[in-house]
Amino acid sequence: MIATFFHWLQSMDFAVAIRESALVYPIIMTGHLTGMALFGGMILMVDMRLLGLAMRSYSVSDVVGQLRIWKRIGFCMVVGCGILLGWSEADKYYPNPFFWTKMTLLSLVIIHSLVFRRSVYRNTAELDRAPAMPGRAKLAACLSLVLWAGLVCAGRWIGYYEPKKETILLSLPERPQLEELRVKDQERERHG
Repeated sequence: MIATFFHWLQSMDFAVAIRESALVYPIIMTGHLTGMALFGGMILMVDMRLLGLAMRSYSVSDVVGQLRIWKRIGFCMVVGCGILLGWSEADKYYPNPFFWTKMTLLSLVIIHSLVFRRSVYRNTAELDRAPAMPGRAKLAACLSLVLWAGLVCAGRWIGYYEPKKETILLSLPERPQLEELRVKDQERERHG
């Protein structure tokens, strides 16, 4: 059922046009990676400030406040371009374990932001008044770094995954040719 949905998405005219364009797909991918660098870079800077490893001469409020707009711009680029990329090659992503790892880590990042939003990211004035950075802020920063590093790695690994021919065919909704291809492969193996 999910494979059928992914195949339907990829078969839409708009998705086909993106996928088959010599310029559009690479431009969207460039936008996705640029947004990732912008968004990820801003997150890295905030996390490093929370850990006291960078920008210590600036208050947490200043760092978070100054970078917020750039994080939002990067986020919009990543999400917008990511949806278009996923939409245009849904059949390719469905059997890819790194795609699902990335989606799982993205879900954990969302949960992380909800858990720490009130006590850390929207509470920067209290963090600035504290004599030392509270443990919850350092925990939020460490978890953020680990989750984002994993998400970026899984995203890069998506492009290097090569499923077995049978995995590709099993992920497609129509598969009457599967048995025929298996027989041909067995004959080729026997005859060398």
